[in-house]
Amino acid sequence: MTVPAVPCTPTIGESASKANKMEFRNVVFNAARDGKLRRLKVFLDHRPKDEVKQLVSAKTNGATPLVLACRNGHKDVVEYLVDRCHANVEQPGSVTFDGETIEGAPPLWCAAAAGHSAIVRLLTDQGANVNSTTKTNSTPLRAACFDGHFEIVQYLILRGADIEVANRHGHTCLMIACYKGHLKIAKYLIAIGADVNRKSVKGNTALHDCAESGSLEIMKLLLASGARMDVDAYGMTPLLAASVTGHMHIVEFLISKTDLVTRKARIDALELLGATFVDKKRDMLGSYKLWKQAMEERVINGELVYPKQVIASPISAYENTVEVASLDQLMDIISDPDAMRMQALLVRERILGPAHPDTSYYIRYRGAVYADMGHFERCITLWMYALDMQQKMLEPLCPMTQSSLLSFAELFSFMMSENRTRSNAGNDRSPVNFCDIMTVFNKAVEEVRMGQLNVRKNPLNSISGDRDITYFNRTLIIILHLICLLTKLMPHLNDEQVHQVKESVYHFLKLNPRGRNGNTPLHLACARDSSSVGRYPICQFPSLDAVQLLLECGADPNSKDNDSNTSLHVAAQNKPAKPLLVQTLLDAGVHLDAVNSDGRTFESLLKGQSIHEVINPMRFTKLQCLAAQVIKREGINYSEALFPQLERFVDMH
Repeated sequence: MTVPAVPCTPTIGESASKANKMEFRNVVFNAARDGKLRRLKVFLDHRPKDEVKQLVSAKTNGATPLVLACRNGHKDVVEYLVDRCHANVEQPGSVTFDGETIEGAPPLWCAAAAGHSAIVRLLTDQGANVNSTTKTNSTPLRAACFDGHFEIVQYLILRGADIEVANRHGHTCLMIACYKGHLKIAKYLIAIGADVNRKSVKGNTALHDCAESGSLEIMKLLLASGARMDVDAYGMTPLLAASVTGHMHIVEFLISKTDLVTRKARIDALELLGATFVDKKRDMLGSYKLWKQAMEERVINGELVYPKQVIASPISAYENTVEVASLDQLMDIISDPDAMRMQALLVRERILGPAHPDTSYYIRYRGAVYADMGHFERCITLWMYALDMQQKMLEPLCPMTQSSLLSFAELFSFMMSENRTRSNAGNDRSPVNFCDIMTVFNKAVEEVRMGQLNVRKNPLNSISGDRDITYFNRTLIIILHLICLLTKLMPHLNDEQVHQVKESVYHFLKLNPRGRNGNTPLHLACARDSSSVGRYPICQFPSLDAVQLLLECGADPNSKDNDSNTSLHVAAQNKPAKPLLVQTLLDAGVHLDAVNSDGRTFESLLKGQSIHEVINPMRFTKLQCLAAQVIKREGINYSEALFPQLERFVDMH
């Protein structure tokens, strides 16, 4: 069957509208993504070569047609795009695997990750680089190892793929094969010389990966191939890694190897595994048996050779619980689940130390359990202890610290919501302890202060720079939610407490924090997108109360982002724009006729609304603003005739 020609097919030359160009790109992209070869040929076969080149190299949602065809396994489409359309086999794009977006993925990486061996062969025959990488330095070989595509692994290595290229975290192909439990691939990589003792950026080895995933057969293979029991950056051995993740069969195997594991290491592993049984498996009896076995390991020939260092805990979060030091004491708490849980926290902190992520994670987890039971004070005490630990041990803007701050905001919001329910029933007590929310707010501001130093150190166009500004922006939004919660709490506060709130917000603004695209806290407080920060709703934005508090505490109403938008421009993009919010900004001194870098004013950004539905523009139109507009409209050269302050004033109109 012959493919019919398309008469009068429009081109994408200079005369084509922006909408037409986008439509043409979408046709090609959708056909490639869905494997519609016939539709692709109908659309492209009769176009000039330069137009075809533009269409097949254009990106939609970050991906080219070739990238999506490779991702989805459409070999005939890939062949057509490469042979007929001369698509660049190295042009990367963004693709999604298991809900995660991979940035800068070359077509070969996409095919290898998805297991499409025929496309992998086709692309390499067309000259695709077998060692090309994504933005995170993942190679096609590593992608194939991740999902266990053994045939592709063999083929890529035969075509020159480097088995030792690691991703940005330092994880090699062997490490990912071990972590995913792909024995056949691990055996093949070891047979051709993969380094079994290679370390990642954080110091873990393939043995650690086996221990974390529970791959005993691969662990035996690694040990037989000369793998060492090294420690990672947290001081974790593979044995402790298995204990943390609860893989009892790995722990039992390793502690039986007396030539590899010391008695002290066996004791720590058993105690840590017992803590995992308490918190992760909720198996109190199993935990008791493991802790009992550890205590017995401390005794040799009836003598206590390895005593536990029992120190009365000064930590109020653990209710000053003391670690048990004898079998009798252990027996006394076996029937008290809460006491067992406190023991688990103490054991984990003693063995892993405060720097290990699991230490603070399980403290937060235990606090969340108390919160679910309505024991908010115990939850807050534990979470505050974990937050202190994170800010002392982790780098600024760490996602774990952000998660703690966000959890506090969500908890305070829930407590206020619960209090409203009680108030309606006649109980009008203060919903949240003022000291608690102010402590969290000030800790969040300190995170921003320290985070500013990180953001300034890393260029914005680098991976670390992009990551830092994303984390920084999220921290700012969390702070805005805390500010919004504080405005709801203020009716319950005395004058001194209200002053304390305003003083803290003032010091926050003095830092002049800027989020993504140069957004100030005032910009973010006016943006609807700021409502979405976690899984649970906290505050709704734009928030008039938050905006008023920010302005009262010194926020500059005319500050601009990187596109010269004021907070008023941001307010205009809420559909519909809120009249009270707009009037508040204008009363604070925002210029109604200020233009952004696209020459757009507040009025021109309104969608589906007349400016008269929002405010009376005559009330906020000033004579000097009209004069500035005339100067700009008439094209008068004012740069040398005006003082710098007046020049800046005219510039904004």
